[in-house]
Amino acid sequence: MLLRHGETEWSRAGRHTGRTDVPLTEHGEELARAAGELVRGYDFRLVLTSPLQRARRTAELAGLDAEIDPQLIEWDYGGYEGRTTQDIRAELGYNWSAFTHGVIRGETPGETVEEVAARASRVLTRVLPAMVDGDVALVAHGHYLRILAAVFLRQAPRFGASITFGAGSVSVLGYDREQPAILAWNHGPQLPLEPPRS
Repeated sequence: MLLRHGETEWSRAGRHTGRTDVPLTEHGEELARAAGELVRGYDFRLVLTSPLQRARRTAELAGLDAEIDPQLIEWDYGGYEGRTTQDIRAELGYNWSAFTHGVIRGETPGETVEEVAARASRVLTRVLPAMVDGDVALVAHGHYLRILAAVFLRQAPRFGASITFGAGSVSVLGYDREQPAILAWNHGPQLPLEPPRS
C-alpha cells in the first residue's frame, strides 16, 4: 500500500518539494486522518516512512506505527527545489518535466530519475519478502511513489510521469495472476481530484 503525505503549503502551490522539510497544512492533517480511515482494517507486517516530517506526521495521523527508511525520501530537485513547473518552463522556453529533462545542481546536487529508481528498487527489495505473508505500507512523496510504482510494475522509471498521487491518497500495488498490478489507485476523501500541477 502506498500513502502519499497530506497537503503542504508548497504542494498546494505546486512547488517542487524535495528535501525541504515543510510541515503539513491543517487540511493536510485532515487528509492524513482520512487516509487512516481507509487503511484501518489492514494488519501491516511492515510500515515504512520517509524521514521528512510531512510523511512521518501523515503516518502518525493515519494511525500507522512506521519505521523511518531514508531510501523513501523525495526526489532531490537540486536547483529546481521550491520552484513550480510553470516557472521552470517559462525560464527554459520548453515543456520541461523532471521525469524527461532532469534537474540542475543547486544547493544540493539533484538526482536523475534513474537514481531515484535505484533507491525505489532498494526499498522494493526490502519489502517484497514481507508481502509474501501480508501487507506492507509505504508513506512517502508524490514523485518518489510514482517512480516506485513504475519500478514495481516493471516499467521504465519515466513511466511515473503518467501516473499521479493526490495529497493524502492511498493506492495499492500487488499481484494479479503472479504479475505486478495496480489493485487500487489514488483513493482519498476528495475524489475526483483536481488536476495535478506536477
